[in-house]
Amino acid sequence: MNLFALSKALLKSEQSNYSKPIVKITIAGVALGVTLMLLALFITAGYKEVIRDKIVSLGAHIRISSIEQNYSFDLLPFDRDQTFIYELSKNPQIKNMQFYATKVGILKTQDQVEGIVLKGIDSTFSWELFRSHIIAGEPLVFQHDAVGNHILISQTLASKLQLQVGDKVGAYFVQEPPRQRNFTIGGIYETGLPEVDTRFVLTDLRHVQKLNDWEPSQVSGIEILIHDYNQLNVVWQQVHHDIPYHLKAETIKQLYPGIFEWLALSDTNVLVLLIITIFICIITMISTFFIIVLEQTKNIGILKTMGLSHQQIVKLFMIIASRLILRGLLWGNIIGLGISILQMTFHVIPLNPATYYVSYIPIVINLLMLLWINLLVFAACLLALLIPAYFISKRISPVDALRFEV
Repeated sequence: MNLFALSKALLKSEQSNYSKPIVKITIAGVALGVTLMLLALFITAGYKEVIRDKIVSLGAHIRISSIEQNYSFDLLPFDRDQTFIYELSKNPQIKNMQFYATKVGILKTQDQVEGIVLKGIDSTFSWELFRSHIIAGEPLVFQHDAVGNHILISQTLASKLQLQVGDKVGAYFVQEPPRQRNFTIGGIYETGLPEVDTRFVLTDLRHVQKLNDWEPSQVSGIEILIHDYNQLNVVWQQVHHDIPYHLKAETIKQLYPGIFEWLALSDTNVLVLLIITIFICIITMISTFFIIVLEQTKNIGILKTMGLSHQQIVKLFMIIASRLILRGLLWGNIIGLGISILQMTFHVIPLNPATYYVSYIPIVINLLMLLWINLLVFAACLLALLIPAYFISKRISPVDALRFEV
């Protein structure tokens, strides 16, 4: 006897008039659960990627600097022309190495003053990610024979100081002797991260070197971009091993622990949501399963009199349950992917950037996550039905089943 054809016939039989709306509700419940799980995972993955890219855009995945315990932004310099830098450049997992120097100072207009960290960069700086954050003006241009006088400031600083592209502003640096520089606003950026937007002003590296009386080859640090973020710890260990003893290597997780702890907390929330949603799907399937069995009691008796064993009856009802689960999974995937693609394309659901660091809900569709969620829901629901299916099939006798009136 073809159990697959029989399961289809039982679901469409006239006796299932009562269970038909229940079955539809069950399919809708599974679909809703799958949709919620997919959106939760895609949104979490998207949010983590966007925040990570924002941090990396101004810095890098790994930073090399002086090992001295100096927690200010006025770091001790070291020479960029060293053997270990050449060795690091040969690492296939390293995408780019960029040199920088920082200097704490003050930007002052006629009636406003703001503390800043002047970050000097050069032609090694990667604009790939940071370019998308520039909302006015242009990226810095580095000339070999002249020191550029333009700076990039954040929208936060520009609003406080009432500055626009093309305006001139004075920068003051407390040192012996005190020094002052006049800059021109070449561009305005906005990352949405307070840790970045309230501090950093980008300029030509040679400005910082001259302010600090450094040699042209001296820098505050090296920022390393890698190809695969998942290999961050592996690359960090390699860099840590290759650099000399007077330098230290730190990952973005170590440099911005608060942000990454917050992101890790979101993983916990998603895990709780997944467990609760799967549990609800299981309860829904078990309830529907009992209703279907109750309606099909007479058919169970008939099938047993025709020679079907307990195992075959169990297999029959597991096939029926599988059909319902797969229908729910299909609709859940369609709805979840549809909403995800819509949000990715049109950003229809906004967020408050002051609270969430982004202006819309970011989504990254991960096909591996999609596969695992479908397998997890299908397996969990099906396994949860094995015991009641076997128990019910064994307890129903042909004589009692044939006497049963629905």
